[in-house]
Amino acid sequence: MSPASRGVTTRAAGVDDVTAERLAVALRCATISTEEPADTADAEFRRLAEHLEASFPRVHAELELRTFGHSRLYRWAGREPEHVAAILLAHQDVVPVDDEQRWSHGPFDGVVDRTHIWGRGAIDDKSRVLAILEAVEAALTAGLRPRHTVYLAFGHDEEVFGDDGAVRMARHLRAQGVRADLLLDEGGVITEGVADGVRRPVASIMLGEKGYATVRLSVREVGGHSSMPGRQTAVGRIARAVARVQDNPMPLRLTPGALDMLGRVRHAMSEPRRQLLGLAHLPVVAPVVARILAARPQTEAMVRTTTAPTVIRGGVKANVLPQRAEALVNFRILPGDSVTTVLEHCRRVVDDEGVRIDLVGMSSEPSRPAEPGPAFAVIAGIAEAMVPGVAVTTGLVPGATDSRHYDDLAAARCNFAPIVLTQADLDTIHGTDERISRVNYARLIEFNSRLFEALATGSPSTPAAGAQREERQ
Repeated sequence: MSPASRGVTTRAAGVDDVTAERLAVALRCATISTEEPADTADAEFRRLAEHLEASFPRVHAELELRTFGHSRLYRWAGREPEHVAAILLAHQDVVPVDDEQRWSHGPFDGVVDRTHIWGRGAIDDKSRVLAILEAVEAALTAGLRPRHTVYLAFGHDEEVFGDDGAVRMARHLRAQGVRADLLLDEGGVITEGVADGVRRPVASIMLGEKGYATVRLSVREVGGHSSMPGRQTAVGRIARAVARVQDNPMPLRLTPGALDMLGRVRHAMSEPRRQLLGLAHLPVVAPVVARILAARPQTEAMVRTTTAPTVIRGGVKANVLPQRAEALVNFRILPGDSVTTVLEHCRRVVDDEGVRIDLVGMSSEPSRPAEPGPAFAVIAGIAEAMVPGVAVTTGLVPGATDSRHYDDLAAARCNFAPIVLTQADLDTIHGTDERISRVNYARLIEFNSRLFEALATGSPSTPAAGAQREERQ
């Protein structure tokens, strides 16, 4: 099966105008996440749903669809429907835009030019929603049917932790007794010029994700007139607490997952790093390797529970002593640490009984450690076929994704999309000028098409070459 039947041109040229425009229309739907249910962009989600149903008629005629709020769960029944080959996740919602004036094109204008499709959600994550549907529509047109059942779960609130979308869809699948061979979601990509010391593109197929916790530091004081302050104000006290937390990060550690990741990419490095990484399992060398990785934010996340003060509030007027002040500090938790150890760490380094320390909002523990297996090999094989010379490795998603709600529903988990991104591209995710190249969008569609072809004769745990096509009735 080729995506050409849907108008997708060659991978080198990227997608044609018709295919690009289908994604652009989706980007024009301002499906912004909000933590307040009353503020949900219902009309925009309805516009997106109408667009999906009009753009992919075979999908909506032949797959079963259940909705959970604005989330959409599709069931593509296999020839042997009792066995579930895969659950493919993606999300329809996007984060708000901070400063629209800095964008080259309006964030919800869905501009298509010669090389890119522009808009909030172009990478995170509407391109994956549309690419999966493009590939399924083409498969149905070609008479392709998977041997085992496939689910597509498109959440609507991933950016605010998925409680109303992914949680409900996962609960439904659990009640149906679903157990898949593979769970596939966003998180890993192919980077170019990002991995320090590696000149080849690096495909990071993530096998789990870090935990998540937000800690609130808060102070209450008597207040009064600023002409007669005490030795420190509530603002000063909270600032000192934040500084202590930031200046005393949690310890560096080389986890088994980090060692596996380094071992897989080591061959693409030059000396002396290659030799050093070959010894990274030794107690004497491991701390040195961890310190090298900690020198860059992109790699520090692999070897430490990260600390990020993100919000600070306090005071009402320049000449009034504040009665209260607070700060929020966000932690992304490395396996081996936990939400509890994060709180204990904060209390220890702040060391001030006048500062209250609480956990606020959503929190999650790091995902269970996973080993690469047959499903990983299938995904890696497709990546290597699509981007020759790529160095394939493992890793952990540093952020939170909907995958954590489905972890118990699949034997294997991979967070990956085969788009090739530079550091400048990565900076546009949740940032300014988010866009996806036509070439990368073609890669996304082809990746899913290749995966469905593999599923046509087996499951990710039993990959097969070629695809069996049904005679259409």
